[in-house]
Order: sequence, then structure tokens, then C-alpha cells
Amino acid sequence: MFNKDSMPSHFKVKEYCPLVFKNLRDRFGIDDNQYMLSLTRHIRACDSPGKSGARMFLSHDKRYFVKTLVSEEVEMMHHILKQYHQYVVECHAQTLLPQYLGMYRLTVNDVETYMVVMRNVFSPRLPIHKKYDLKGSTVDRQASEKEKAKELPTLKDNDFVNDGAVINIGPKEKDRILNILQKDVEFLSSLHIMDYSLIVGIHDATREDMQQRNSFPVPADEEDDEEEEGPYEEQSEEVVEEEENGLGGEEECGDVGVPTPPDSPQPTTPMVPFCGELDGELERFAVRSTEGSGKQEIYFMALIDVLTKYSMKKRTAQAAKTVKHGAGAEISTVRPDQYARRFLDFISKCME
Repeated sequence: MFNKDSMPSHFKVKEYCPLVFKNLRDRFGIDDNQYMLSLTRHIRACDSPGKSGARMFLSHDKRYFVKTLVSEEVEMMHHILKQYHQYVVECHAQTLLPQYLGMYRLTVNDVETYMVVMRNVFSPRLPIHKKYDLKGSTVDRQASEKEKAKELPTLKDNDFVNDGAVINIGPKEKDRILNILQKDVEFLSSLHIMDYSLIVGIHDATREDMQQRNSFPVPADEEDDEEEEGPYEEQSEEVVEEEENGLGGEEECGDVGVPTPPDSPQPTTPMVPFCGELDGELERFAVRSTEGSGKQEIYFMALIDVLTKYSMKKRTAQAAKTVKHGAGAEISTVRPDQYARRFLDFISKCME
């Protein structure tokens, strides 16, 4: 968002509930040093197909997403954080919910931006060849022509059906995934949350092998011409304010002047190349296709967009869509319990 050439002379950063998010990172197996190093190098903006207008950024090592939050999402994060933390503890982090790792407020020239850091659902070292956003609804649930023109479009429910797509993971893995999803959506329903999606990313190993065979190695002298972007040179002093239960604790950085840059960049651990074995940290949400499916695919699946409450605004939208499409139409805006049942039924049919 800012780099060493465009960093403002005065800004503030506030970290919300640092003890809670520290505990969440521990339970999700996130090393704090790696987390810090990932986010203190240049992050890059990436495509965000949602309607909220939120901006998405990807850490330099592709391990984490930084997403800006609109006011309703900020309110919802504060509302559900205590229950979310308790749920993660009780299920021993065996969940497909978004892995929220930190929440911050950045103030620059009196303009406030709220953001949350999440673990990347996809692998930082394996390319995704196809991507679906599935809600279990059929009304207006196909990617636009503009979206389909992108290099990696986010396809939707009707596209999945029309493509004849199947998530070939076998009965054992299907039962395991559906069991986790069942508990997750029951938790979301208890908080009156709906309109979430299952993001499905597909890595096609056969296609990857063909691309590698058709590619030519880059001469060593050309590789040396590209320099790796260094970390931010600016640093700030931190004043930590923590309450005993962690839910009210906040960490705030004061105004920043022009600090002395470090002598050298912080060391980073090089990412191990993929050699066929899935890594529990880098491919946390990965499931292989079954041997009998005739495919060599790796599926990455998790829930996203879980901060929408079934509010009066959503009730009004449901009434309007029902009038437009008819009472029997599979619209996306329905009661949380109805949404959960339909969602699970559709996802179950997507898997074999």
C-alpha cells in the first residue's frame, strides 16, 4: 500500500485485540516471525471480484491476504470475534472458516482504513488453473463476460454446473470435508450470517507438467538482471496496551518521523519447491483427486466472505428478489438456516 518512496511522514497504526489474534495465529500454526517478515516486505494489489469495493493485497511470499473492510464488516468483526475465537479453540482449528490472523486500522492524513489479514487459501507455490465461487444459488450466479476474459476468472455456480465440473476426492475425503463444513455453517447460522461462499481453486498437475515441458530455461545472466524488492526501510516504535482478557487490548503506533533504515534486510526462509508432497502449512486447505478419477488435480477449498449478517437490508433484498424471480427461485439472499441447508446440499452434489 505504501513503499519507501511514498510513505507519508505522519501516520498511525492500531492493532485490535493483539492477544486474541496472537492466540489464533498460534492455533493456526503461524510463526510470528514469519508472519511479520511476510507483511513487512512489499505487498501487491490483486483482483477483488466482490461487490463491496474492498481492496485485496497479497504478501510478497503469497502466504497472506490483506483485505480492507467496509464499515459493516468492521462492526461484524468486533461482534463475532469472541465467538469465532472460542469456536476455533473448541474445534482445535479444524475448520474451513477464514483464518483471521490480525485486524488493524491505518490512519493517514485523517483518513482511516480498516483491514484484516487472512491466510491464503491457495498454495503460495502451486499455480491455480481454475477457480470457482460457490454459494448454492442459481439466480445471477454466472461469471460475466468481462470476468471470463480475465486470465484466472472467478467462476460461479452455474458455470460449475455447465462445465460439468466435479470435485473428485473420494467418499472418505468427501465425508471429512462435509463434516467440517456442517459444523462451520451451523456456527455461522447461529450468528445469523449468510451469503458466504466456498472458494474452490484447482491445480491441474497434468497441465502444469505440459507447461514446464514447453517452457525454456532462462539464461543465468538474465536472471541476475532482476533484483528482488527489499523490505520497507521505515520502522516505527510500538506502544502496546493490553487488557487481561485480550479482547479489549489494542496496540497503537504513534506518529512516525524519519527513522534510520536498518543496515541489512531481515533474513527470510526460502520456500521449499513443490516435489509432489503436500506441506501441511503451505497447502493447508489442499485435497488431492482420487487415483480412480483419471485426473491429477489438487483442490483448495475454504469458506470466504463470512461477515454478512441477515439484516433488515438483506430481508428487503430477499423480498425484492422473490418478487422479481418468483417464490421458488434459488436466490442467494435467504434466511441463514435456509441458506446453510441449500449450501451444504449443493456442495455435497459437487463432490464425488
